[in-house]
Amino acid sequence: MRALFLLLLLANVLYLAWSHWIAPPAPVPGHATPSAAGKQAIRLLREAPLGQELSSEGTAPAVPAGPPPMLACVSVGPYTDEPAAAQAAETLARLGYASRLRQDRGEVRVGYWVRVENLATAEDASNALAFLRFNGITDAYLVTEEGASVISLGIFGGTAGAEEASRTARRGGLEVRTVERTREADVYWLDVDRQANGSLPSVENLPAAADGTPGIELRPCPQSTPDGAASMLTP
Repeated sequence: MRALFLLLLLANVLYLAWSHWIAPPAPVPGHATPSAAGKQAIRLLREAPLGQELSSEGTAPAVPAGPPPMLACVSVGPYTDEPAAAQAAETLARLGYASRLRQDRGEVRVGYWVRVENLATAEDASNALAFLRFNGITDAYLVTEEGASVISLGIFGGTAGAEEASRTARRGGLEVRTVERTREADVYWLDVDRQANGSLPSVENLPAAADGTPGIELRPCPQSTPDGAASMLTP
């Protein structure tokens, strides 16, 4: 019995010594846990159990991006005179769109300037001019730009005349370029709000501009203008 008692006492002493000097301390929440196998090992706070909880609680959920906002208003134009804008407003009214007339400054097309370029010598320019006049472009004339010879075939109000003159020049092997000529002038726009059903007008439903404007288009309405800057054309 005495031997058994001494054996149990020795076992208790050995366990007490192991727990104080050999076994690693119990982990404390929120702090790195030492490792007996590798004293140089380091864990970040987010790797500890408490750190993971704090990290997950402190991260706000991602908010999904919404669709881009729809245009609330579009401007139809430009028109160079008020009667043309009024005609377009009547067309919009028949389609169920009320419009507001707005005056602005903008580019107005003067015409299409057709010209022959890249003539090597003055003699080439003279021969090209003779060819053009012989083939019916009697208004062609020679222009000197920065030492280069250019022949102007004229400024045409529409694309049909410009294309016909270009074809004539190309038959003679000449290099032709067409340049759109514009000027700044007073123009008119029709501002149209989106309908309750979400629809907006289409350019295809509007009469083509025959008043020298660069072409009817739709663009976002400008920011709000002071009272009186726009007038209602249709109820």
